[in-house]
Amino acid sequence: MSNKPIKSAISPKRDEDYSEWYQEVLKAADLAEHSPVRGCMVIKPWGYAIWENMQKILDGRFKETGHQNAYFPLFIPLSFLQKEAEHVEGFAKECAIVTHHRLEKDKDGKLVPAGPLEEPLIVRPTSETIIGEMFAKWITSYRDLPLLINQWANVVRWEMRTRLFLRTTEFLWQEGHTAHATAEEALEETMQMLRIYEEFARKTLAIPVIPGEKTPSERFPGAVSTYTIEAMMQDHKALQMGTSHFLGQNFAKASQIKFQDKNGELAHAWTTSWGSTTRLIGALVMTHSDDDGLVLPPKIASSHVVIIPVLHQEETRAQVMQYCHGLAGELRHVMFDGKPLQVIVDSRDLRGGDKMWSWIKKGVPIRIEVGPRDIANDAFPLMRRDKPHKESTPLSRGYLVAKIADILEEIQTGLYEKALAFRNSRSRKIDKKEEFYDFFTPKNKEQPESHGGFAYSHWCGDSAVESQVKAELGVTIRCIPLDDQAEEGACIITGKKSKLRVIYAKSY
Repeated sequence: MSNKPIKSAISPKRDEDYSEWYQEVLKAADLAEHSPVRGCMVIKPWGYAIWENMQKILDGRFKETGHQNAYFPLFIPLSFLQKEAEHVEGFAKECAIVTHHRLEKDKDGKLVPAGPLEEPLIVRPTSETIIGEMFAKWITSYRDLPLLINQWANVVRWEMRTRLFLRTTEFLWQEGHTAHATAEEALEETMQMLRIYEEFARKTLAIPVIPGEKTPSERFPGAVSTYTIEAMMQDHKALQMGTSHFLGQNFAKASQIKFQDKNGELAHAWTTSWGSTTRLIGALVMTHSDDDGLVLPPKIASSHVVIIPVLHQEETRAQVMQYCHGLAGELRHVMFDGKPLQVIVDSRDLRGGDKMWSWIKKGVPIRIEVGPRDIANDAFPLMRRDKPHKESTPLSRGYLVAKIADILEEIQTGLYEKALAFRNSRSRKIDKKEEFYDFFTPKNKEQPESHGGFAYSHWCGDSAVESQVKAELGVTIRCIPLDDQAEEGACIITGKKSKLRVIYAKSY
């Protein structure tokens, strides 16, 4: 047996330098790159196509549940943020501020800000305050409720340390904002949207997530309660993939969102907000990709199949190309996940190997090579992205067309099960402090990802415990799982009585 190291397209490999591996996967797949503006990114066509698919699917689910899209200003008056004290405190350090409205040349010919604004404008970090201002105008009666609004937009949060898709100064997202007549209706809305995010992550992105409630210290600023879906990445860290917030009447009182109820009395509305971002693309990369590049679940892939013509001989070129386009046309009539298959015929003037590796790195679920011999034999090598790159299965044209939707479904299911098995392998119940600290402490400097995961441990509810484990281990409570049953125990840190387990993990 050979002891030679297995070559891979991505260097370094995941187990060598996970952070650098992630950046190299993004580069190899041509998803995004750093922009000239510090902390911002340029999302390239292959990456943006994934985001567009996410938008289409989520937007459809939002509209199915009665939500309508709108758009609100990028700029928010400073005074609006000051209306809700906890909210402004939570975002103060992340705000980008516009103070002038024009440029002029100085004596050296350089452009300098001029025309100070009467009131500074905040580049939106989130839109609760500006939307609250509009809701207050739109809502006067219980007949105006519920008001269910979503917007697709960009936001700016001034980050000191950035990473493409995971944490950037500007990012894309959707943010839902709703107003209701009762607390019960608002809570039902909050949980409904959390379930939509959970279902999208599991069924479309093939990412197993845990729905749960955030602790008070991790709540959205100004919210009564925050709910989240948390996933485990391949370096054992947690990633928050979407949140849904029950805002109670806090923002309604700050913005004076009032309505006349059925009894003719004036009452404040109950509001919610919920959102997901381009961070979902980072989650896809870190959950499924391997040392050869990106791996895309078929239900989110912008292209399901790439057909690679084998064009070694000029005299057979026209025949092969005609056949490939005919096959592509036939495949495009096949339905998968309620939509026609998206098929690419790669006719670029490149070596076959270069073409093949470019699509491996981009994560296309299925690759098919077609040459004169394959046409004559009516058998094409089909290669799956979830299998080793050299592994192929010869299929006839008829069988391929008949079974390709089933193959894609098998890839989708397999990716989810693989990610779930990985998460389960790095999750454990821990009841002893020493074991807890060992679990989150690297075994050696050469393998920093050899530790960590999800620790299900008891917590007494004291925020000082959170501060301690964060300071000493870089660990936070990711959520209080919604599906777990109450269980008596002792806090992993203080030894005080505890009624439930929470999930501790390092995170992005």
